[in-house]
Amino acid sequence: MSDESRPSPAQSPVAAVIPAAGRGVRLGPGAPKALRALNGTPMLIHAVRALAASRHVSLVIVVAPPDGAGEVKSLLDAHALPERTDFLVVPGGESRQESVRLGLDALPPEYGVVLVHDAARPLVPVDTVDAVIEAVRDGAPAVVPALPLADTVKEVEPATVPGDPEPVVATPDRARLRAVQTPQGFDRATLVRAHADVTDDVTDDASMVERLGLTVVAVPGHEEAFKVTRPLDLVLAEAVLARRRLNDGF
Repeated sequence: MSDESRPSPAQSPVAAVIPAAGRGVRLGPGAPKALRALNGTPMLIHAVRALAASRHVSLVIVVAPPDGAGEVKSLLDAHALPERTDFLVVPGGESRQESVRLGLDALPPEYGVVLVHDAARPLVPVDTVDAVIEAVRDGAPAVVPALPLADTVKEVEPATVPGDPEPVVATPDRARLRAVQTPQGFDRATLVRAHADVTDDVTDDASMVERLGLTVVAVPGHEEAFKVTRPLDLVLAEAVLARRRLNDGF
C-alpha cells in the first residue's frame, strides 16, 4: 500500500513498537533490563499492558534481542494480555535505532499512527498514551510527552577524567526545558522517512524527525512514566504499583 492510499492519521488504527533488545547495564549483571521482574512480573509485560490499555492501540510489536525472540514470545504467551490487541515479536538489531526500524518494517500497511515506547517505562498511565495519540490524529507529525524540570540545570564542560570537577559554562532557562518521556507518537510516513534519511546516532525518534526540519510537539507527561534505569528506580516502581493496588482494591 502506498503512502497515498493509506488512511490519514485521523482515521488510521494505531500500532506501538516497543524496542526491548537492550541489556540494561546500569541495573547491573543479569537478565536484560526489559525482562527484570517488577512486582514479580517482567517490566516488558507491564509496558506492553500499559500501551494495550489504550482502546486506540490494536497492535503491539515487541522488538526482542536478536537471539531472544523465542524467549520473548514465550513470555508474552505466559501472561494475560488484552484479547482485543494483537501482539507480534520480531528480532531486533545492535542499536535501539536499528531495532525500531526493524519494528517498523514488520508493521502491516493499514497502520498510519505509530507509537514508540521504552520497555523501561513500564508504568506510563493510559491517559498519557491517549494524549499522544490524539495529538498525532490532530495533525502533528511527531509528539512527545514531557514534564517541566524540577531541578536547575547547568551546562558544563565535560571533564576529561571521570569524577574530576567540571566548569559550569551556562545555566539554561528552566522554563523552556522539558524532560521527554515515551510513548512518542508519529505519523507513520514521517517516522519511516526519518529512519531512512537520518543515519547518525540520535537519542530518540523525535530527534530524528527534528533533523527532517519538521515540528515536534509536546503534550503533558506523567511522573509515573519515569524510566527504570538504576536499582533505586525499581524500588520507586514497586512503590507505585503498591499504591495502585491499594487504590484499585486489588
